[in-house]
Amino acid sequence: MSSVKKYTYGEPFFTEAVVKEIERSAGDPAEFIVDKKARTFIYKLDPSTVCYGLGETVRGMNKRGWLYISNNTDEPHHEEGKNSLYASQNFLLIWSKKELFGIFIDYPGRLSFDIGYTETDTLTITFDDLDADVYIIRGESAEDIVKTFRGLIGKSYIPPKWAFGYGQSRWGYKSADDIREVAREYKKAGIPLDMIYLDIDYMEAYKDFTTNKETFPHFKEFVKEMADEGIHLIPIIDAGVKVEKGYEIYEEGIKGDYFCKDELGKPFTAAVWPGAVHFPDFFKEDTRKWFGDKYSKLVEMGIEGFWNDMNEPAIFYSDKGVKEAKKKLAAIPEKELTFENCGAYRDALSTLDDTYRDYHSFYHDVNGKKVRHDKIHNLYGYNMTRSAGEAFQRNYPDKKILMFSRSSYTGMHRYGGVWTGDNASWWSHLALNIAQMPALNMCGFLYCGADLGGFNDNTTEDLMLRWIAFGMFTPLMRNHSALGTRVQELYRFKNKETFANFIKLRHAFIPYIYDEFIKAAENDTMYFRPLSFVYSDDERTFEIEDQLLVGDSIMIAPVYKQNARGRMVYLPEDMKLLRFRGVEDYDVEEMKAGDHYVRAELNEVLVFVRHGRKFEIDDNSHI
Repeated sequence: MSSVKKYTYGEPFFTEAVVKEIERSAGDPAEFIVDKKARTFIYKLDPSTVCYGLGETVRGMNKRGWLYISNNTDEPHHEEGKNSLYASQNFLLIWSKKELFGIFIDYPGRLSFDIGYTETDTLTITFDDLDADVYIIRGESAEDIVKTFRGLIGKSYIPPKWAFGYGQSRWGYKSADDIREVAREYKKAGIPLDMIYLDIDYMEAYKDFTTNKETFPHFKEFVKEMADEGIHLIPIIDAGVKVEKGYEIYEEGIKGDYFCKDELGKPFTAAVWPGAVHFPDFFKEDTRKWFGDKYSKLVEMGIEGFWNDMNEPAIFYSDKGVKEAKKKLAAIPEKELTFENCGAYRDALSTLDDTYRDYHSFYHDVNGKKVRHDKIHNLYGYNMTRSAGEAFQRNYPDKKILMFSRSSYTGMHRYGGVWTGDNASWWSHLALNIAQMPALNMCGFLYCGADLGGFNDNTTEDLMLRWIAFGMFTPLMRNHSALGTRVQELYRFKNKETFANFIKLRHAFIPYIYDEFIKAAENDTMYFRPLSFVYSDDERTFEIEDQLLVGDSIMIAPVYKQNARGRMVYLPEDMKLLRFRGVEDYDVEEMKAGDHYVRAELNEVLVFVRHGRKFEIDDNSHI
């Protein structure tokens, strides 16, 4: 039987992450030593303790051994040494031989989880300000605790079924003709394609809710042209609104008082892709309604899906930062530039993108109260996507619209999914993709995925093959890459037939994937699970972070090492191995519980079917 206790400290900001009323408990949680003066919660870790959760982070499934900071950050370098990425999901599952419980900290400011980093046997949670609701959840199993937590925060977003298809994206598709070429070449190669994403180049001067009349003329007709080919166009929407007289969105934002303010009460100005921008104040209900209704400008042109980006919010520099940098530069004595003094110039310019300073420089209007942004920073992207989700529910109640975001906080899962941002074309980031999926599911984000093949750097054909072999199981399946990197549309590689077989397999798997996704959404369970969630009596499963249970019937063990032609796989029970090379080309092998070296050629996808379960595919599946 699960139980929830709520402890309130200070004056918590009402994030709306939790949708159920829980009576406040007296005192402090017995599980932690609470030091109110130091603003810390301390828990002693047993040698057997594993810690799952925190949503989208670096490193592995078990979070023990590192310092994680909830501080949504435009971080394009997802290296092991990083502490923060784009999202903050403050749910942690603490599991040892002695006890099992979950903790959710509903706090939108900067929060650190030192999980055995400073001291290997100590978890220390530190708040910037101790104004938070803390929930302790106990249950009979890990799945029971996750289900209870998910019940607290509300049902997960469900996208349209076509959004489970395969999508191609790239920053650098600069015209409708570029998009037509992508569609044409996929068709010529016999590789199914369901979506093409439009990055910032489709807009006029990077202005939200506009289209470039020169490079994307007759946009409505173009959307229909692609739809007739079975392709959905999915445009990007950024958080910053360009400061430009005559631009409708800017003029309405000024007139309606919809933008965040600086300390003097003027619209806060920063710079992103369009140059100078203002940020909508999504904490105001009328701002959310105004901005959310703007998506209809594109929906009425036939668009049925969007991705929200740059919504931490990302800031390249601000007026304040420029003034500070100029002041520092002017103070540097003029003399010969040497190694010793060039650091002063670097230091002066390094403050340009000091978002920590900038987040202390603007304010939100929350029910008439002025609140500094850094106090509620982690909620910004959530409320941008909420703005769109509420508008879709209001304006198109009978229509499902695809929506996912880069930045998020608990609660946003009710309005959209997430992708994991600017990863790289590294084998280690394929492994990271595998580890991130269950943690996101725990926090309600079922529609999730990573940029297949990697966004930054240059992919290789074998990496793309292995990543697609894993990505065909992620609900969001998108190939995305950055301007200036190696092009990685699947038709550009030698093994076009294998890629075609893989995407056709994805289509054949969709009935299973979609059904298991819907079950997880309706029942507050997980689509991706660590092995330990099901085989908790088997200690080996707590150490396995490169195999996943997908739905109720199957386990996957992706290959994520370069030049590997197979891998070691641990089976907690007897399973059936289906070795797919195509929809109708596969082998079946009965396998006993235990350790196995399993061969996996580059043209193969391995599916392990659990004992007594079924995995059926539909070779006529279409979406």
